[in-house]
Amino acid sequence: MAIKKTVAKKAKQPVAHSESGDSQTDPAVAAFLRELDHPMKKDIEAVRRIILGVGPAIREGIKWNSPSFRTTDSDYFATVNLRGKGGEERVWLILHTGAKAKGAKKEMKIADPAGMLQWLGKNRCLVTFADRQNIQVKRAALKSIVREWIQQL
Repeated sequence: MAIKKTVAKKAKQPVAHSESGDSQTDPAVAAFLRELDHPMKKDIEAVRRIILGVGPAIREGIKWNSPSFRTTDSDYFATVNLRGKGGEERVWLILHTGAKAKGAKKEMKIADPAGMLQWLGKNRCLVTFADRQNIQVKRAALKSIVREWIQQL
């Protein structure tokens, strides 16, 4: 599970957007994923589609050398962790409150009836998916969590 060197270089380039700035997708993310050498690539793309499908205000970009998501009026709120823990083949999605100073972070309180959230701090949590079937089963819950997360930003 390695990221090709060409992808890391591309990720540091400025993000391209459509002229009107209204596109949810980012050509830099598409290029990044095209070149990505990762065992869960198709699953990462499935999670990407779900998050972008939550609402038209969600945008993507490359942040922290990984596909990340933001709204039109906020800092990034979610990032795919391409490394995971202990080499486990899962999709790891970190929900966070962006790259603000530590003192500016607020506590997030999100309903989690499906038990998907593993809290890493008061304003950061991890959602993991084992495979595409697991992603589809948790699709509605993920959309609900992302909506609620964005509302609290």
